[in-house]
Order: sequence, then structure tokens, then C-alpha cells
Amino acid sequence: MSFIENKRKYRIGILILLIVLFVVIIFSCSVGAADIAIADAVRIIFKPYKYKGAMHSVIWNIRMPRVLLSVLVGSSLSVAGVAYQGLFRNPMAEPYILGISAGAAFGGTLSIVLGITNIIGIGGTSAMSFLGAVGTTFLVYNLGSHKNRISMTYLLLSGIAISSLLSALISLIMIFNREKLNNIIMWTMGSFTSANWSKVIVALISTFIGVSGIYYFAKDLNLMLLGEENAQNLGINIEKTKKILLILASLISAIAVSVSGIIGFVGLIVPHAIRLIAGPDHRVLIPCSVLAGGIFLAISDTLARILAIPMEIPVGVITAVFGAPFFIHLLIKSKRSSASI
Repeated sequence: MSFIENKRKYRIGILILLIVLFVVIIFSCSVGAADIAIADAVRIIFKPYKYKGAMHSVIWNIRMPRVLLSVLVGSSLSVAGVAYQGLFRNPMAEPYILGISAGAAFGGTLSIVLGITNIIGIGGTSAMSFLGAVGTTFLVYNLGSHKNRISMTYLLLSGIAISSLLSALISLIMIFNREKLNNIIMWTMGSFTSANWSKVIVALISTFIGVSGIYYFAKDLNLMLLGEENAQNLGINIEKTKKILLILASLISAIAVSVSGIIGFVGLIVPHAIRLIAGPDHRVLIPCSVLAGGIFLAISDTLARILAIPMEIPVGVITAVFGAPFFIHLLIKSKRSSASI
């Protein structure tokens, strides 16, 4: 069936995802160390000017920024995963494949160890992690390109090599700074405890730009699934498209990591799951992945908050619990497909 023939199903799917996202946001704002009745949460959210006091403060100053930030980060990582999987033509590609997570972790670790976090605040760690992620992406990009042409194979190998190097450096830093080990581990495992409206605005702008830009190239991604040579014959400027998509996907991934820490598997399992349900058409895959990624990470963060009250589990642990088995499933399925050929 063509995209036009599937338009009705596509609209119904988007509507269902929007409803689920709305329900998740309301529920996430109502649960926590201080439980708030869902009816009260709905009233405070839709008529905030009528309510003041502790519940209003909890929802609008603490929970709502956190929930919205988790939705935006999940959306960013998911759409970046769609772009990477399309570029590499591999369902096991994900946003951190180019060393973005390792670069961000290295920058965040340096911030904690050098005391930048104590001087500037948690924003200092976010800034350093963003610089680390962008610097690593720039380095990997230059190692993986030659004469203005990008080799996806060399790009992947460069990402693996740089990630390994940075991971080793982080381990060394942790060994020599044991008193700050807990802070480093908590940040590198991902958390939204420092969420605020400023971070929400930054994430909203980057998500809007990134999603809009990547969706603009949805048709090009569809054609690239046929192979770079075939796409070129159909009029696609392959090198230009790859550069723009890599920049957009890497930028929104870097910003997402800088405001939340390292949260794995979101950009891997969400796009692949949506692809299994909705098919490979990126005009459908991208919007659905944006909504599904936000839902998945918002639910994961809510579980991280409520499973061990008054303590909190890093959200990266929750996503890994879901993601690791799914990744193993992909590996087994890939092996069986290869064996049947």
C-alpha cells in the first residue's frame, strides 16, 4: 500500500500516540514521593492560576519540567536513531554510534572532577558534556571522511575507536578520583533530577529544529534504503544529504545527552519497534518515533522515580532493562536471517 492509502491508518496511529503521551504526562505528574490525585493534577495543570500551594509547586516547579524534558530527550534520541539507522541501513545503529555518549561522558566527568559543577552549578556539567559530545563528533567525522566524501564504514570504525579511548580515559579519571566516583556514575547513567524550565526550552528548540530537518529528508532516506548508487541515480545528492543528516542527528543527540546524562537504548529500540509496526517509510517512521520515544522515556523516568522511593534509580538503568533484551533479540534474529540465506 502507498503512503496515501495508508494515510488514514497513519493518522489514527498518531492520534493514539498523542493520547497515550497525554495520559503519561498527567500520570507522571501525579505520582512520586508526594502522591497527588490524578483529578487534582489535571485541575492544576489546566487551570494553574486557580491553585497555589504545595501541590501547585510540586507539579509546575518540579514534576512538569522533568516530565517534559524526558519527553523531549526521548523524542530527540528516537528521531536521531531513525536517521542513523537510515544512513547506515542497519536497524542496530543508534545515536551513540559515533562516540557522542563517550564524548559527553568525558566532558561531564572532567566537569565534576575539576570542580566546574561546584562553581557554575549543574549547568557547567551540561555545557562540558555538550562540548565533549560535539568535539568527539567533529573528530570522528574528520576521521571518517576523505576528500569531502563520507565513508559510513570508516565513520563507524572511527566512532568505535574514539569511544574506546574516551571510555579508558574516564576509567582512569575515576580511579584517581574515588571521592567523586558516585557523582560521576550517577551522571553517566542518566538522570532528570536537575530538570528545569531552562533545560526544557533548550531541548524544545533543538528537538523542533532536529526533527523538522530530519523529516525534510524523509524521502531521501527512503531512497537511500535502496543503496547509495541507486539513490544517486534517482537524483539524490548523497554526500550533501549524509552530511546534513549526520550534523542534525549528532547535534540533537549531543544536546539531549548534555541535559540528561547518558541514556542508552532509546534511539535503538524505539525506531526499530515502530518500524516493525508501521513499516520502513520514513514519512511515517519519523513522526511516530518522535511520539513513541517521548512516551517510552517518560514512562522509564517515572519508574525510576517511584520504584525505590525515597531513593531514585538512574533512568539509564530502566531503559537498559528494557533495551538490552530487545538488543539481544535483534542479534539472534539477525543471526537466524543470515543462516537462512
